[in-house]
Amino acid sequence: MDGAAAMQEAEAVEGSRELRVRWADGSESRFPCVWLRDNCRCPRCLLPSAQARALPLEQLDVDLRVTWPDGHASEYEGAWLRARCFSEAARARVQSELFLPERRWWGSELELPRLPFDEVLRDAGSAYAWLRTLRETGVVLLRGAPARPGALLALGRRLGFLRLTFYGPTWLVQDKADANNVAYTSGRLPLHTDYPALQHPPGVQLLHCIEQAAAGGESELVDGLHVARRLRERSPDAFRLLAATAVDYADTGTDYCDFAVHCKQRIIDVDARGEPVRINYNNATRASVLDVAPEHVRPFYAALRAFDELLRHPEHVVTFKLEPGDVLTFDNWRLLHGRRGYEPGRAGGRCLEGAYADWDVVLSRLRLLRDEVRGGRAQGPAPAGQ
Repeated sequence: MDGAAAMQEAEAVEGSRELRVRWADGSESRFPCVWLRDNCRCPRCLLPSAQARALPLEQLDVDLRVTWPDGHASEYEGAWLRARCFSEAARARVQSELFLPERRWWGSELELPRLPFDEVLRDAGSAYAWLRTLRETGVVLLRGAPARPGALLALGRRLGFLRLTFYGPTWLVQDKADANNVAYTSGRLPLHTDYPALQHPPGVQLLHCIEQAAAGGESELVDGLHVARRLRERSPDAFRLLAATAVDYADTGTDYCDFAVHCKQRIIDVDARGEPVRINYNNATRASVLDVAPEHVRPFYAALRAFDELLRHPEHVVTFKLEPGDVLTFDNWRLLHGRRGYEPGRAGGRCLEGAYADWDVVLSRLRLLRDEVRGGRAQGPAPAGQ
């Protein structure tokens, strides 16, 4: 046990329904008794194999004192209790551990973080560096994958599993006759996020370059959350309108199976503090239905135009060209991506394999890799370009 987590003294605070604990390092914590009873660690109250609470809520008395009326005796390890101290600093520390790295904002100055594809597959430290940087920066380029389909399935196994959508577990982005998606053409692809027509858009996108066009086909990336913050500074009314207006998105067709999906999304999702947390913007699948009163139509379009112009400003756009074997991995809730047009049907065609993963899966693997690396069983390099 950590020496600092050793309890020197524990006493009930009269009249407060709290337990006060003094630690070996001289600090002090206060624990409400109802929380202690709710989190008893004995086998009757906790299923050890699942680390899941077994105590039914209806048996919890919010007026409990240190001596439980039902006669139950609870035991707590000092380290477990210390890690759950209710002080503001301790709570902030725990939350930072749960949600992992904070985001780093960027514009056109970004140098894409890079890691070797094979090292990410076989080395825990490199895989941890990949996912940590993906969370922080929103994008990582993996180099040196085989220039043939299948690399994304290997990355999916590294994460846990990929997300199945109506376009299949993976899909090929290339010029197709009678394309059922604007990405399957050779024209310019404006900046967008993928799949806002779904109730829960994919959190992470993977794009593996198998073949690249001889001319054109450059990729573009923008940190959408960074630009949304800029919009709030420069045009607060436009920001508020895009964060409040529910926009209809629709996608219909046949691919992995028939589909007809429809969803309402706000262009800029904000959290309880009003901070932007997700961008839902895809002009190709934005429906012709606009569910607002007529007098609100022009203000909405003006706000959307202001955001779009800011997204496309050169100070925000990173432009690069993928090479065969490159795997671009990025945060689909944060980044907008696009593509310049290219000449189809000539030597050096363009073909990318795509796939999605959910942030729940990615963050789960990140926490597991973090614990493995901290345990001293693996080390890995920092991504180049950081």
